[in-house]
Amino acid sequence: MATRKGENQKLKMLYLVKIFSEETDDNHALTMPEIVRKLDEYDVKADRKTLYQDFEELRRFGLDIIAEHEGRSHYYYLGSRDFELPELKLLVDSVQSAKFITDKKSDQLIKKLESLVSRHEGSKLHRQVLISGRVKTMNESIYYNVDKIHEAIGTNRQIRFKYFDWNLEKEMQLRYDGKWYTLSPWALMWDDEKYYLVAYDAKHETIIHYRVDKMTSIEIADEKREGHDAFKEFNIAHYTNTLFGMYAGDETKVTLEAENKMINVLIDRFGKDLIIAPISDTHFKTTVTVAVSGQFFGWIMGIDGDIKIVAPGSVVEEMKEHIERLRKQYEQ
Repeated sequence: MATRKGENQKLKMLYLVKIFSEETDDNHALTMPEIVRKLDEYDVKADRKTLYQDFEELRRFGLDIIAEHEGRSHYYYLGSRDFELPELKLLVDSVQSAKFITDKKSDQLIKKLESLVSRHEGSKLHRQVLISGRVKTMNESIYYNVDKIHEAIGTNRQIRFKYFDWNLEKEMQLRYDGKWYTLSPWALMWDDEKYYLVAYDAKHETIIHYRVDKMTSIEIADEKREGHDAFKEFNIAHYTNTLFGMYAGDETKVTLEAENKMINVLIDRFGKDLIIAPISDTHFKTTVTVAVSGQFFGWIMGIDGDIKIVAPGSVVEEMKEHIERLRKQYEQ
């Protein structure tokens, strides 16, 4: 006697993929009767013989359907996937820790990542998310800002946007009296857990950067991008290494004297191309290129005296003035 077909019989293979993807993994398998029952819940009828054929078709399609024999039962599960659990944990951590993504958008992205593994492994990703409570951006539109900037770069067009700061009432306050900024976008970079647009400002003939989470009302202009020659020689790694906290300043070669134990800090910040010149058993010198700014001086002070600026004299004097301003600020 033939098995009565269900209302969704034509969707049988799709529901099988859904069942294997959502319900099984290396540690969770299903028996043939369990698979038949789950298909029945979707109003799909199946028998053991046709399911064997279906599994083989799914394998030919590329799904890693694995069968294992234990006792008198056979168990079936989906083996390898596009993403393994450790890879997704890494992606979840990146999404959760990224300050430029709002809490709401983080949750939406993580739910989508969870769908790439079984519900059992998805719960492990969810538990991992709950341990994190980092401060996130409040600009919900950043997700779409990034997409629009990529589109402008891909089509070689300029963009215009408005830029804001937060005021004491925690409200967006537009800079430049709410006027439009028009720039040629060339790159997006991620620094200090923030997203930045690197663009060419034709009005001032310079390369400049803006925080993407502070951009609003982005529009793609009809005009083609400018600044091709400027970006031919542009080295984004060098650009980011010279800046501290993405604060701009005059790019200067600065000689630093440091204790030997500070070599790790300097390599982490400037890379392994540093030229090291020992000056004693305990100290060395090196020269780095930095954008001299208050952020740079703050970084030096934060190292608590283990790194000292020794040249050029103009930067040493700026450092002294910076320290003096702070000292006066705290005078009674």
